[in-house]
Amino acid sequence: MNITPLDKLKDIASYKHIDGRLFSATHKEILEGWTTDIYFLKTRDVLRSAGLLDTQVVAEVFTRQPGIFAGSEEVLNLFRKLPDPPQIESLAEGESFEAKEVLMRFTGSYESFGLYETVLLGMLASSTGWATAARECVLAAEGRSVLCFGARHVHPAIAPVMERAAKIAGCSAMSCILAAKLCGEEPKGTVPHAAILMVGDTVKLAKLYDAQVPAEEARIVLVDTFRDEAEETMRVAEALGDRLSGIRLDTPGERGGVTPDLVREIRWRLDLAGFPKVQIIATGGLTPERIKLMNEAGADVYGVGSYITGGARRDMTMDLKMVDGKPLAKRGRLPGIIPNPKLKRVL
Repeated sequence: MNITPLDKLKDIASYKHIDGRLFSATHKEILEGWTTDIYFLKTRDVLRSAGLLDTQVVAEVFTRQPGIFAGSEEVLNLFRKLPDPPQIESLAEGESFEAKEVLMRFTGSYESFGLYETVLLGMLASSTGWATAARECVLAAEGRSVLCFGARHVHPAIAPVMERAAKIAGCSAMSCILAAKLCGEEPKGTVPHAAILMVGDTVKLAKLYDAQVPAEEARIVLVDTFRDEAEETMRVAEALGDRLSGIRLDTPGERGGVTPDLVREIRWRLDLAGFPKVQIIATGGLTPERIKLMNEAGADVYGVGSYITGGARRDMTMDLKMVDGKPLAKRGRLPGIIPNPKLKRVL
């Protein structure tokens, strides 16, 4: 990929609109600086005119809320593609942090990273927010698997970023194909209600599914499409026998949603009928609080989407702390480098 980063304010006149394009930025546009805030490009012109663009500085990144750190690997991938990147220190992805803790530190000429402040802060803010929400669900599950089903709740351009953040936070698998592949894994999921509706019967669909998927893949079937969930569970279990790995509950709110009592009844009926190994996968608007209740009722696996994608982003701030070797900061900030032994040199 031929990358020519924006250098001067007048460079934006070179933009050529392409009719019908998707509105998300391409990787090339991000790397060239087209998604940055305009004032960082103006800053380059101003500093260049004063002979200060190559001034050596140190900048630190923090946020005002605690959370689970994620997004730094994408930031590193950004700078690895540039000819003269700064030195970077970072907290490890997946680590917890406190409010105002230094998360990343950039050392080098302002020219080497200033243009990308908007970009790197956005990468960190989004991924850290998603990772923080995902970790809440993972902790609530108390060792049970949590699958990320959030791709449908965000723009497709960032779905893999979101699900990767969830994976970093401890989710066991992802449904988004590209997200899983980027993490070196295989996507996980069964079939939607649409398939059952078109086949016309849950058991008939279960048999078709069993015949089509690879032998090594788990047989998991939705049981809330046509009949009572407990009834459908037993019909499917009797039809597939030992080949059934699990049933998924996704009862809509119009029918009361997935409740602990429903999970408890199905667990009881499965065990009574000799199917103790069939897992119950609960999905549909789950939160950490609801997950804890489902644990007690006997659920084995959780599919979480909207809670993770709705995780409050962690607004990131980047401050210059050293300018030309001297401690310096805006009012209200502490000048000079703030030590954090958890930071490691990563670039």
